[in-house]
Amino acid sequence: MSKQASSAALSRRGFLGAAAGAAALAGLSWTPAGAIPLGDPSATIPAPPEFPADIPLAQQRFENWAKTIRFDAVWTATAREPGDVVRLANWARSHGYRIRPRGSMHSWSPLTLVPGESADKIVLIDTITHLNSVSVDGGGSPATVTAGGGASLESILSALQAEGLGWANSPAIGDITIAGALSIGAHGATYPAAGEQAVPGQSFGSLSNLIVALTAVVWNDAAGEYELREFRRSDPDITPLLTHLGRTFVTSVTLMAGANYRLRCQSFTDVPWQELFAPTGAEGRTFERYAEESGRVEAIWFPFTETPWLKIWSVSPEKPPASREVHGPYNYFFTDSLPELVTTPLGQVVSGNQAITPAFGASQFGAVAAGLKATGTEDLWGWSKDLLFYLRATTLRVIAGGGVVVTKRENIAQVINEFTTWLHKRMSDFASQGLYPVNGPFEVRMCTVDDQGEVLVDSAGAPNLSPVRPRPDRPDWDTAIWMNVVSLPGTAGLPAFFQEMEEWMVANYSGDYATFRSEWSKGWAFDAEGGYRNQQFLGDTVPAMYRTGLDGGEGWDAASAAFDRHDPHRVFSNGFLDRLI
Repeated sequence: MSKQASSAALSRRGFLGAAAGAAALAGLSWTPAGAIPLGDPSATIPAPPEFPADIPLAQQRFENWAKTIRFDAVWTATAREPGDVVRLANWARSHGYRIRPRGSMHSWSPLTLVPGESADKIVLIDTITHLNSVSVDGGGSPATVTAGGGASLESILSALQAEGLGWANSPAIGDITIAGALSIGAHGATYPAAGEQAVPGQSFGSLSNLIVALTAVVWNDAAGEYELREFRRSDPDITPLLTHLGRTFVTSVTLMAGANYRLRCQSFTDVPWQELFAPTGAEGRTFERYAEESGRVEAIWFPFTETPWLKIWSVSPEKPPASREVHGPYNYFFTDSLPELVTTPLGQVVSGNQAITPAFGASQFGAVAAGLKATGTEDLWGWSKDLLFYLRATTLRVIAGGGVVVTKRENIAQVINEFTTWLHKRMSDFASQGLYPVNGPFEVRMCTVDDQGEVLVDSAGAPNLSPVRPRPDRPDWDTAIWMNVVSLPGTAGLPAFFQEMEEWMVANYSGDYATFRSEWSKGWAFDAEGGYRNQQFLGDTVPAMYRTGLDGGEGWDAASAAFDRHDPHRVFSNGFLDRLI
């Protein structure tokens, strides 16, 4: 059975008010509010020469979710169908321009636009307005969903749910576009309980591991132009495109799906962090114990507090008597807007009074603990989608450092204990000097590596640049532990702290014990001034993450060579990607 659905909504981040009504407009003449169409004399940047007249183009604002990358004026085209992207790629190649996709802009890293670099020769392509179709084939083997690159995760999972299907894993925010999510190897917090197997058609790894086929704009050397080309999962050329960092343009993708199921999500705020993050084999209410029992565990530990916010999801076909049934996502309303008890110390932290950080940490935790009780959300039950999406884009905007540790299951407690012990000591050392470089929480959640046994079609292999791609030389490394620390942008001393933390993680999680990889969408390659700047990390450490334990036909070098074949003119690139890859 096939179900057609269309996502007509722009990202809730949108243009942060500048284009709030754009999604309702269609046709050739629409202009988002606050945008300046091509030909308007009020435009402030040079008009692209000989731009295809029938493709809408307007000068618009670009601002990423963390507000760390902002351009007041970038030419933004609206592709009405995939062929428009092909035409624009060929136009860009002929005129010395570059093409970047623009989805929900939920990003930290400069994979779309690079702060400090000119955008005068760049055209963004809005994928959300028209390239957003969703079609479910529930009768296939496996069942699949085909979506345009601009379709949101929420629209896809809503269409799947209507057909009795779903995914095991998803990021917590549903308005991220599928092409954006796949470009960075997005993941969720779903890890198998001891002995649990994935529902056929689902995966405990990254979303990229679900891909059956995709269509991308690539160079045809014989024809001397860019074209649309479909890649099947069995095609060796697809593996670099499964997680491509923005070095190609995916117009549509087909992904597996499996039978939907009900989940229960319980929240706890009374487990001391020393007990929860205890070493391997410890007694009590430990992360290790909950991972064995339920697999799906997340902990958020606010700075200078004693008890984290612990969430435990478990598969529950029938509603437990103590649970409250929910019929939609985003049930933690108190995380969507900040109460006064948080905004008061937040204002002081932002204004430079970092000594208020312990009070700010306490206020964040207090708001969560009170919110869970006040809203009756300590114990929820519903369909998987409605419990996997639990954050809206309006949550507190922060920047993040950290990444993923790939290791074997028996090392879960050791990995988390080592990091939380280090974090507590370093933050305490700084606090003793009156310094508070971090004012946001530590978060840990897990998934598995991209297991090819979960792929129900012929597969050429794991996504080359997925942060949770397996290491063939270490088949026992089946577990991916995502650990991040977040903080408010502009916090004094934060970049240097993240640099120290990142270097410690790379060194500590190494050798025969584990490997560390950066999380593409978030913060990495820190120096004392900020992220994405550390040349040694960019030039040596990051490529080594995708070379060690891999042969020449997979990993970093294979992906780089494939990007050059598919886009030799680097139309789908920017200055940062030119330096990185």
